[in-house]
Amino acid sequence: MNQGLGYYLAHLISQWQHYFGGMDNIELIWLMVGLLGQSMFMMRFVVQWIHSERHQKSVIPVSFWYLSLAGGLIVLAYGIHKVEPVIILGQLPGTFVYIRNLILIRKEKEYSF
Repeated sequence: MNQGLGYYLAHLISQWQHYFGGMDNIELIWLMVGLLGQSMFMMRFVVQWIHSERHQKSVIPVSFWYLSLAGGLIVLAYGIHKVEPVIILGQLPGTFVYIRNLILIRKEKEYSF
């Protein structure tokens, strides 16, 4: 920490340039895919929070499960492409949970008519 904030920021920028400079276009596209999936996955919590605040109780909207599934599948695809077992094992089981919840929601709507 003796170097100061300017040194740290310069080092960070240098590392990012090295990281991105070593990527070909395909890897850069896959990085964007991974970031998109992670962003969608994160947005589900924002959607759930806003929905719960509007209802003044904890409520999980259907969009939470769609964002979970879409984000999870995209991050899973990224993990498979990168051959990252931690990401694969972290995302794979969740996709079944998200699909099952969407099936249960659809069944509930069918029976309510």
